[in-house]
Amino acid sequence: MENKKYASVKKRRMITDTVVHIFLVIVAIVWLIPFVWLVAHSFRGGLDRGQFSATFFPTEWTIDNYTRLFTDTATINFPRMFINTFLIACCSCVISTFFVLAVSFCLSRVKWKMRKAYLNMAMVINLFPGFMSMVAIYFLLKAIGLTEGNMIPLALIICYSAGSGTGFYVMKGYMDTIPTALDEAACIDGCTRWQTFIKITLPLCKPMIVYQIITSFMAPWMDFIFAKIICGTKTQYYTVSIGLYSLLTSKEYVSTWFTRFCAGAVLIALPISILYIYIQRFYQEAMAGGVKG
Repeated sequence: MENKKYASVKKRRMITDTVVHIFLVIVAIVWLIPFVWLVAHSFRGGLDRGQFSATFFPTEWTIDNYTRLFTDTATINFPRMFINTFLIACCSCVISTFFVLAVSFCLSRVKWKMRKAYLNMAMVINLFPGFMSMVAIYFLLKAIGLTEGNMIPLALIICYSAGSGTGFYVMKGYMDTIPTALDEAACIDGCTRWQTFIKITLPLCKPMIVYQIITSFMAPWMDFIFAKIICGTKTQYYTVSIGLYSLLTSKEYVSTWFTRFCAGAVLIALPISILYIYIQRFYQEAMAGGVKG
């Protein structure tokens, strides 16, 4: 009797798992279709370079769209935009990650006055989307002369990193799970707050540091609103999001530059993919590396 009951439960579980896996495969295929189409049409050749194509896959294949994206810079200087965005994203990533880690450590491991008030204030501020403050931020930056000339990249870095300290809730929640006994033991051994932060807390937070690095890099890399407002008509400081958007603003560009837009979209996905592949190994090394350190 028990064997029949066990076989019945096992059969139902197998059917359920099969249905779930089939559903997940269908969802994955639907999710991948636009990406595969984008990559395929970035290699589309022939005379038809417009948005519409009669076939899902191109009938002619070429890498000319990628080469012309870097060589034909008369209309859109994609290499300069790529370098601008990469430098801004790297600087913002480093500053934002440090700010979030520092604020999270202070709120999680240090007791001080107004701590609860700051937590509540930050929670209320995070309820509002960042673009609501874009007009005020622009005029503040303009008042101190950061919206002209070579100061524009600095203005963008400030926009992306200055307020990052309020996004500490996820990191703080993770630090709260780390036993305070480790901090106390480090203090007994003569470690300062800074040494405890560097040698004890950070090694134990590697998974969240990986998450924070990726999100801090992606925000300026893909942002359009703040970059467009601050850069204005100064094309030499455009980021890739503004450059790719400008390829689709007129019928003339859509009919001649759409395949190069696809190529540019593929290229801007590479840095994030490489960054994720490189640092994902730290997920598995987190606790072991932290205890050894």
